[in-house]
Parts: sequence; C-alpha cells; structure tokens
Amino acid sequence: MVRWAKLFGWSDRDRQHFRDEIQALLPSHNEDRAVSAIPSRDVTLIALRLKYQLEVVVPCELPEERVTAAHSNVITDEVVKTALAAGKLGDKDHTACVVYCLLIVKSWFKKQAKLELWDADLHEVRAEACEVIAKRIIEDEEDLNMLMVEMLLTRYSIIVDGEDTKPANAVEKAVDLHAVRVIGSSGYQKCVAFLWRGWLVQDDDDPSRFVDYKGKTNTDYWSHVDPDRMRVPQYQNVVQIAVSIIFLGLYTGVINTVNSTGDLDIVEVILYIFTLSFVCDEAVKLWKVGRYYIGFWNVFNSTLYGLLSISFITRMIALAYPLDTELRHHYNELSYNFLAFSAPMFWIRILLYLDSFRFFGAMLVVFKVMMKESLIFFALLIFVLIGFLQAFIGMDQVDQDLSSTGFIVTQMINAIMGSPEFDGWDRFAPPFGLILYYIYNFIIIVILLNVLIALYNSAYEDVTDNAIDEYLALFSQKTLQFVRAPDENVFIAPFNLIEIVCLSLPFEWWMSKKQYEKLNDLVMGTIYSPLLLVTAYFETRTARRVRFNRKRHEADDDEIEEWEQMAGELDVEGSGWGKRVQETAPNVVTDAALVELKSLREELKDVREMLKALKEGCGGGEQ
Repeated sequence: MVRWAKLFGWSDRDRQHFRDEIQALLPSHNEDRAVSAIPSRDVTLIALRLKYQLEVVVPCELPEERVTAAHSNVITDEVVKTALAAGKLGDKDHTACVVYCLLIVKSWFKKQAKLELWDADLHEVRAEACEVIAKRIIEDEEDLNMLMVEMLLTRYSIIVDGEDTKPANAVEKAVDLHAVRVIGSSGYQKCVAFLWRGWLVQDDDDPSRFVDYKGKTNTDYWSHVDPDRMRVPQYQNVVQIAVSIIFLGLYTGVINTVNSTGDLDIVEVILYIFTLSFVCDEAVKLWKVGRYYIGFWNVFNSTLYGLLSISFITRMIALAYPLDTELRHHYNELSYNFLAFSAPMFWIRILLYLDSFRFFGAMLVVFKVMMKESLIFFALLIFVLIGFLQAFIGMDQVDQDLSSTGFIVTQMINAIMGSPEFDGWDRFAPPFGLILYYIYNFIIIVILLNVLIALYNSAYEDVTDNAIDEYLALFSQKTLQFVRAPDENVFIAPFNLIEIVCLSLPFEWWMSKKQYEKLNDLVMGTIYSPLLLVTAYFETRTARRVRFNRKRHEADDDEIEEWEQMAGELDVEGSGWGKRVQETAPNVVTDAALVELKSLREELKDVREMLKALKEGCGGGEQ
C-alpha cells in the first residue's frame, strides 16, 4: 500500500480515504476495524528492547543445548525478569505484550539468519532463546485471566514501513512461526483447550477479542441450546466429520452407479452442490485469513475440488450433445474417469479429520514434512530430466525421423520408479544412447533417489524426536482455523450456501444488524437443532463439574484422578516423611561436579580457619 501510495504521490489523508472507501464496499455488519490493544509504536519499542537484550545475552554462537537446557546458565531467572521489565515504558505497564513481542523478535532473527548467512547459526540460537524466554514467562504466570486473555489472546500490531501491521495475538503468531517450544508450554495448551471447548469465545461486539463464556457454570439445559455455540471449534469439528462422511457416501454412490446416458441423478446433484460449498468455504477463509491459511491440506483439498469441478464441467459438455452420439458418450466417460481418478483423495481426505488423535496427528505431520522435503528432490529432478530428454530426442532426430519420443519418456519415467529397461537403447546413435542411459540411471537411482531417502529419513527423525510438540502444534493450528477468521454466523459447508443464497444476497444489504442477527439465529437454530440438543446436555454436565471445582477452589478444568482421591489423608510433615525425602533427594538443579566443588570449598574454608586458630594459639604461647 505504501509503495503504491508513493508511486501515485498520495498523502496520508488520501491513503486513509482510499482504505475507508474499500472498507465501505465490503459487506459486513461489523464496522469496527480490529486495532492493536496498545499503541503499535509502544509494541515496536518493546520488541526492539527485547532484540537488544537477546543480542547481549547471546553475544556469540553457542551450542543450542546451553540455551534450551532446563536450568540454563544463559537464560537465567534474571534474564527472564529483565525481559518482562522490557514491557514497562515509563509509567506504562505493557508486560502483557512481551510474549507477542518475543515471537516478533524470533521472526526478526529468523529473517536476519537468511539475510546474513555468515551469522546464520548465531541468529538461529537467538531465535531459540526468544522461544525459551516466552515459554518461561507463560509457565510462570499464575493468573489465568492475565495469561490467556491479555498475554495470549489480545491482538497487537507493530510498525512496518511506517504503517501498522494487521493485529495478531501470541497464539496465532506462535502457530504461524511454528514455535513448537511455545506451543508445547502448559499455559499455551490450556488456552488452546479453553478455545477448543468454547470456554473462551469471541466477543459479540468485537469478534477480534476473546471473553470468558458466561454460561460455563449455568446448569440450565435450555440456556445452552444457543446457535451461537456453533462457534465452538469442538462442535464445528464434529459437524465437519459428519459432513465428510456424508460426502464420501455420496461419492461412493455416484461412482458405483454410472449413468450411461450422461444424465445427472439426485445423488450426483447433491455431490456437486457439496463440492461448490467446499470451494466457497475455502475461498472465504483464504480471503479472511490470508496466506497463512494456505497449507498442505488446503492444497490437497483444492486439488480434489478441482478434479470434481472438471468432472462436472465435462458432464455439462456431454449434456450439450444429443443422446446416443459419440461425443456425448466420450465426454460422459471422461467425466466418470476424472471422478474415479479422485477416489484415493476422497479416502485420504478422511485423515484430515483424524488429526485430533495423537497417533494420526503425528503421522500426518511426518507425511506433510516429507511432502515439503520432496520439493528439493523434484527441483533437482526436473533439470536432470530436461537435460537427458533433450539429449535422447536429439539422438532420435539425427536421421530426420522423430519417432521414439513416447518410448523415451516412458523409459525415463520407469527409471524413476525403479524399473529401468535397457533394451532398445542401442539404436539411439550407438553407442552414445546406451551409455547416456546408463549415466541417467546412475544419477537417478544411485544419487537422487538416495538423496530423497535421506531427506525423508531426516524429516521423520525431526518430527518423531519432537512428536508431542509437533502434535500439539498441529492441534493448535486446527483450533485456530475455526477461530482466527471471525464470523458472526457460523455456517459450515454445505450450509454456507444457505447463508449466501438465502440470507446474504436477499437480506444482508438492506436489513438492520439486529434484524439480520435474529434471522441468522433462527436459521442456524433450525439447521443445527439436532446437534445443539446433544451438546446442551454435555454442557450442563460440564457446568456442574465447573461449579464443583470452584467450590474446591480448583481450576475449572480440574479432574480428580485416582492418585488424588486419598491425597488428603497423607500427612507428609507429621509423619516425618517429608523431612526424610528432602534429606535424601539429589540436587538436580546444580551440576554434580559443581556441588562437590562447593562442598570441597566449604571444607577448605574450615581447614583454613583451623590453621588460623592454631597459628594464633602458637603465637600466643611464644609470647
């Protein structure tokens, strides 16, 4: 925006007027634009103070273990306290944004590592130090309201190119940066769990803010039969799983009942309506969230929807021709071929909704990372293929007769798949063709495929060595997909078509906000009534448990485990057990060699005092 403004010579007033005009053209009842909770200038200054601190604390390249160790001598308690003090600007106390600023600094160091390759390792260690400090701050904070609402869920902005960035909170920033150390902290996961259960919800007046769910302790059944509860990620996930199973069932019915005439039956119509709703849903979320919404599964789903769209288009082309014509039969067959080709993707798509289970979640992370690593292999492979293909085709057309292109392409692909065949290559400019094919197989099978295996092995080890944090990161990303794109009315695909066709187009542009909200609540209550009746029952049970926990002065999500049932009957101090345990417990905070050294120092001190006393005694006797 700034670059275009400079190009056209716009002033600040012109740029603001242009933004206001664009904002006015977007259909939305929420007229309040999300802004930073504190001035973006203050947030930027706090981030710069933290960056300076990290550059001093980590002045040179250090082993990563020294920074990330449990009792690190680099990231000490004093360093963490100083980082918190960076949020105090004069008489202003902005410590709540320190975690967000540490993540901003981490992104700065990551970018600096790419720009300054000679100091890349140093900047990477500093980036890790940012995560370690942020995790320590999160886990040391005891006030849950301060932690979740102020530190993690309040949105802040910084200044870039003279303008405020889009407001974001620490939860979103950690997921975007894949800061698994922060994501794996107990406070962060408690916040994500509250979002997942719907105990922290978006404010009705400002969807960019999160507030405590008021009905958390309400045991009245009908108060929980509320269409607004469909904003809860847990319930949205249940609906998505049910819709995906129905979608798969529709596809199975269509692919197993081929219409030779090319006509569309009711099952096919519903299948394509579902596909249209999924396409619209992906487009809306991409528009609201931006590039951070794009991920492996989004590309996978978009590919599937693209194949289904091609199948639908070819079916429409077939219907344009008369019955019993060759072209109608051809396009109808082509449509079913595209439909059948997408069958594996339909079943693999179910895995997307199993990532809430730890085993599937960890394996899906491995699979996603492997697919990313494959890009390196294919980048190398493309240049190798083009070079050898050009050489083989050149040999084939030496005699002015290009007739073996299909054979060349097929044999080159077979070599990649691990089944090369050497028959027939001796007729390509002998002996050059056969020698070149041997070289091609050596590069592909011996070098590039082993590089791919090494990349896969490295990706597998990186994920499995940190499987728990990777799974928590995946689950956090899944939760944020439901809450980071604020929507006053939750219409999950395919119900989003009802919102577009039956609500937004005919009513939203002229109806008042209050009337439109009532209409949406009525429609949502009708659509989701079966699910709401079930969820209301579980929420009343949860409300009773929350009340019970508050009577015991425990956390809302506390559960009495079997080892806690008789914990009150154990008298640790009175029985002397506590004292005995303390006397025999090892010192794990300090290194064992250092403990022995301190003990030796104390003994030497005693010996020195004894020698001093003896010397003084001998000196007194002589006098």
